[in-house]
Amino acid sequence: MADETPSDSKLTRTKEKWAREGRFLTGKITRPEEQRLPPGQHLTRDWPVLDLGVMPPVSRDRWRLDAYGAIETPVFWTFAEFAAQKQDRFTSDIHCVTTWSRYDNLWEGLATRELLAACRPREDARFVVLHSYDGYTTNLALDDFAAEDALLAHSWSGQPLTQEYGGPVRLVVPHLYFWKSAKWLQAIEFLTEDAPGFWEVRGYHNRGDPWAEQRYSGD
Repeated sequence: MADETPSDSKLTRTKEKWAREGRFLTGKITRPEEQRLPPGQHLTRDWPVLDLGVMPPVSRDRWRLDAYGAIETPVFWTFAEFAAQKQDRFTSDIHCVTTWSRYDNLWEGLATRELLAACRPREDARFVVLHSYDGYTTNLALDDFAAEDALLAHSWSGQPLTQEYGGPVRLVVPHLYFWKSAKWLQAIEFLTEDAPGFWEVRGYHNRGDPWAEQRYSGD
């Protein structure tokens, strides 16, 4: 059989980008230890609780995840259906825009790249908006959402995510400030054009790269 070269695709181009950036298979960036803490951050052993003041009482039995918009295959999963997908574990750091960072958080859940394989974004899809059960929204470029160590997490440090930390399921995108990692995830909307979310329309940076100190819209 003649050799066949796989067709170029958005996922292929994204994985090539990961390789150029020097990501290990574990999802960690090849960043020296002395550069691990972004500028303006301080370490904490605690995990401060920050939200909009509303903690939606969503149990695993009642939780649903919808993925829709500029995709070929919309997804509507119960927690059982979500948990039946291939699960991954990643260890990553948290960097909050309020200047604290926490190292070595062990997450378990569905890697975002597995969700992308299931829902198949269209070629014109460029962004996602995360919708939470408390009404919160935040936007991400599709490339950021597809990062190798990004996942829809249901567990932290070997235990189910508690309600205060975003359980049953939250997004985790470690390379951006943590307001981008929406708690109490309800829906993922795929878009062809950007649509800033709750904090982004209130003066926060549209992307939120901790190493560039992209905290506010003027940064």
